[in-house]
Amino acid sequence: MKVFKFYAEWCGPCKGLSMVVKGAADKITIPIEDVNIDENIMLSQEFKIRSVPTMVLVDAQENEIKRHVGLMNEAQLLEWLK
Repeated sequence: MKVFKFYAEWCGPCKGLSMVVKGAADKITIPIEDVNIDENIMLSQEFKIRSVPTMVLVDAQENEIKRHVGLMNEAQLLEWLK
C-alpha cells in the first residue's frame, strides 16, 4: 500500500497538508508519494482528481482503497491512514 498526495504549487491548503505530513512523519508507516497535478496530468486524470489536496490510498496494484479531499490535521491524518 501507499498514498498518492495530489497537490499543486499554487495551492495554499496543499502546503498546509505537506506541513502536517512532515510533522507526523515519524508516526506514518505507509509511503506517501507527492504528485504535482500540473506536472503529472495522466495520473491525476486516472484518479479523477478534481480538487487539491487529495490523498488516495492504493493497494500494491494501485487500485484505490479510499480517498480524502482537503486539509487534515495530524490526528485526522493518522486516523485516515489506519
